[in-house]
Amino acid sequence: MNTTATKNLVMLARMLERLDRSAEAVDAQQYRGVVEHLSDVLRSVPHDAALDAVLEASPATAELYENLQYEHAGLCRSPLEPSLNAELAARAAIDAARRRPAQPKEATGS
Repeated sequence: MNTTATKNLVMLARMLERLDRSAEAVDAQQYRGVVEHLSDVLRSVPHDAALDAVLEASPATAELYENLQYEHAGLCRSPLEPSLNAELAARAAIDAARRRPAQPKEATGS
């Protein structure tokens, strides 16, 4: 990735992080503009060490990148093991609940 592209990517990633973490309300038009510009940059840069470093440093940019790549790579940056473990735990809990006999409802007093 060339120096200008790297600088633009870093600047936009930092801007998106500031907007995402702002304690004050953020102008929707400004947010949309940053996301659109950052999306264009992410689509044009090669996947190299510089991009990986930015994605590691900027969770909001990593999420945007993953959403842009979803059609081709699924959740390419999300750890698979925790997601799989959560799904297996949920399935086990649902199966256990199905096996439990229904509890009779308590009668209300008069």
